[in-house]
Amino acid sequence: MKKIKALSIMAASLAMGAALAGCSSSTSSTGSSSSSNKVYKIGILQLVQHEALDAATKGFKDEVTKELGKSHVKFDTQNAQGDSSTATTIATNFASEKEDLILANATASLQAAESATKTIPILGTAVTNYQVALNLKKFNGTVGGNVSGTSDLAPLDKQEKMIKDFVPKAKKLGILYCSAEPNSKYQAEQVAKYAKKDGLTVKTYTFSDTNDVSSVTQQAASNSDVIYIPTDNTAASCAKTINNVALKAKTPIIAGEEGIMAKCGVATLSIDYYGLGKTTGKMAVQILTGKKKISKMPIQYYANPVKEYNPTICKKLGIKVPKGYKAFKN
Repeated sequence: MKKIKALSIMAASLAMGAALAGCSSSTSSTGSSSSSNKVYKIGILQLVQHEALDAATKGFKDEVTKELGKSHVKFDTQNAQGDSSTATTIATNFASEKEDLILANATASLQAAESATKTIPILGTAVTNYQVALNLKKFNGTVGGNVSGTSDLAPLDKQEKMIKDFVPKAKKLGILYCSAEPNSKYQAEQVAKYAKKDGLTVKTYTFSDTNDVSSVTQQAASNSDVIYIPTDNTAASCAKTINNVALKAKTPIIAGEEGIMAKCGVATLSIDYYGLGKTTGKMAVQILTGKKKISKMPIQYYANPVKEYNPTICKKLGIKVPKGYKAFKN
């Protein structure tokens, strides 16, 4: 009798152990499955359709997809068509949909996203100066909070040196940009300082939107020996219009980025926007997977801008290309 009772107790113990083991195995399996099946939602707010911004978005998406896997990321890509109020609406929708991360492509997109949420991680790209864009009183290279990203700013002193490289006899510099873009104003002011030190007389010409680009460009081209255009989204979208005016006036343009130079400029310090987007994508993966906190991630810059010239426009203007510049190829 005692023997039968002992066997019964042993059998019950074995059954309980098996049941617990089964539960443990099931929990482990479920946890692993849940982790591996995570789908990250990323909202992409691009200010306007333009070659440089398009390339940054593509580089970002390619890098994130490569690292996380196509089945683990869902992009909601929205274009504000150059309208800041539309950018605000898109950013607000991303916030209400509780995206896991927002990519803000261009300055106005960053401003809209930063106003829309203080909790969702925001990565900017193709943003020239974060301190100016976000009106930061102090800036040590890291924004803090829920914002970080990459900058497309090429060294402004080196950009100014291109003016003398291509137009050595220039006396009057016209700086042309959109007054609605704070980063353009920042670049203009810095380049003006360098130019004045080099003995140039500097005058600024600003347009408020696409409607007055042609007339303002006409003023700049008529009164300048050379024009400088910073990385400016409105100017980029109107580069062909600018070229029609400047080329007719035979006024060369030094551009802040390759997209503008390709359509209306003679030279630039070229930034690889696809590469910039990929760098931003790597940052996104680190944030989404918990490897790094966005509040501690410093702004990253493109390391090696290339000195480029536009063979077509240089030829039309009869400009002799200095040594050390690479020909731009469409």
